[in-house]
Amino acid sequence: MRARRIVSAAAMAAALCVAGCKKQAAPPAAKQTYTTIDWNTAGTIEGTVHYAGTPPKPIEIDMSQDPACNLGPANYTEGYVVSHGGMANVYVYVRDGLGNRIYPAPTQPVDVDQKGCRYTPHVVGAMVGQPVRFTNSDPTMHNVYIQPTVAGNQSENIPQSPGSSQSPSQDEVTFHKPELMIPVRCNLHPWMEAFVNVAPNPFFAVSDATGHFAIKGLPPGTYTVVADQENLGQQTATVTVGAKQTATQDFTYKGTASQQ
Repeated sequence: MRARRIVSAAAMAAALCVAGCKKQAAPPAAKQTYTTIDWNTAGTIEGTVHYAGTPPKPIEIDMSQDPACNLGPANYTEGYVVSHGGMANVYVYVRDGLGNRIYPAPTQPVDVDQKGCRYTPHVVGAMVGQPVRFTNSDPTMHNVYIQPTVAGNQSENIPQSPGSSQSPSQDEVTFHKPELMIPVRCNLHPWMEAFVNVAPNPFFAVSDATGHFAIKGLPPGTYTVVADQENLGQQTATVTVGAKQTATQDFTYKGTASQQ
């Protein structure tokens, strides 16, 4: 009789636990609400990244180890790309000022090609969750070696077979956390290097060959804008943008990081 009471008590306790667990089940996660850019009121931040003084001279890279790499023009280092005082390949982004606004990641990939045994472009930006597509258009083997340092962004080492303009080899990588200047290299051609920047919002740009950049679609407000250059580091500015207005903000780098 006592054994039966123990079994019955255990069964009742299990039933109560199940009932309690059902009552305490977590509610479903709230659906993410995204902000839509209002182009009727959106503003723009644009400017030029300058380099004051004489930049280090680009060095020609010896690519003779792979004859397939010598099919195009000469290849030079891209750590300092300066033309008439304007500096290319500087990543400029909005760091603060958007409040709790959340923007959806584009589904269209950001493209990085391998052509002439170099990455083109040298610096790119993408949103968290937006694919970055690596293409091998060279008639030689490459590998895409990506080395993020932020937890949540996975290292990748992707071999890519020789490609062509008709049938290039392509692979996509998606990053899940914001991170600056993620290095991308090819172990087979050690001079090859590019940088991927991952932002939590769509408000970023990379300066062009003249140093010019433009960040469009911003809601009116005051923002912290950061310029990041692979060798010279960051510069920060506070910029206020009005409705349908264009605010100008330039950045100027001087010398090497050790000279600043």
